[in-house]
Amino acid sequence: MANCNNCSAPLPPHSNICDHCGSKNDTDLKGIHQFTIHEPDSARTCPRCKISLQTIDLKVEGKFLIERCEQCLGLFFDTGELEALLKASVTHVYHIDRQKIDGLNQTSPSKDYPTTYIPCPVCGSIMNRVNFGTRSGVIIDRCPEHGMWLDGGELRHLLEWVKAGGELLSKQKNEQLKKEKARQNGKSRNIRPSMGATPSVTFDQYGSILNNQAPDIFTILVRVMRWLAS
Repeated sequence: MANCNNCSAPLPPHSNICDHCGSKNDTDLKGIHQFTIHEPDSARTCPRCKISLQTIDLKVEGKFLIERCEQCLGLFFDTGELEALLKASVTHVYHIDRQKIDGLNQTSPSKDYPTTYIPCPVCGSIMNRVNFGTRSGVIIDRCPEHGMWLDGGELRHLLEWVKAGGELLSKQKNEQLKKEKARQNGKSRNIRPSMGATPSVTFDQYGSILNNQAPDIFTILVRVMRWLAS
């Protein structure tokens, strides 16, 4: 668990603001990677604070540029960058700690901001809210074309989730769902009702329907007419 840089108290799981002293902590990046600040490459704007984002280099496997708001410490990742950062930051995870994952997912979301939809820093379109990795417990804001926005503290939560084997558990669950879907599809293919099948009908010398089926009105009339003619 991360601690406040000012008073050393434990930080809330979903927030960078200390509950004890009120300090805002830049814990998403310090202690994970050293970074340098560059001039903004584009006019990308923080969807929370409405100020220009800084472009920073995380120096992960070479040059790794992302955007950060110096006021709220939110982060914007271009498509694929967040997954690449998690993969480079957390390695050699072979065990699923379900107790830790459950503890992370049961923590209350950050109360720093109300639950609302925010615009993409690049195009200004309203972003979708999705649970990262389906089961991480972190609801990220995603633009289908440009990338993902994480509020302060959410990257730390994701890193802890991956370390606890959350990504392994998510893949495991997805594989189980695929197998179950394939099994259900196989069942539906094997159970097909016969369409258009007509039972064969034969008559005896008196016009009675065989195969233990009751005679219809036509058959009864035929019987009466034959009896009268005899």
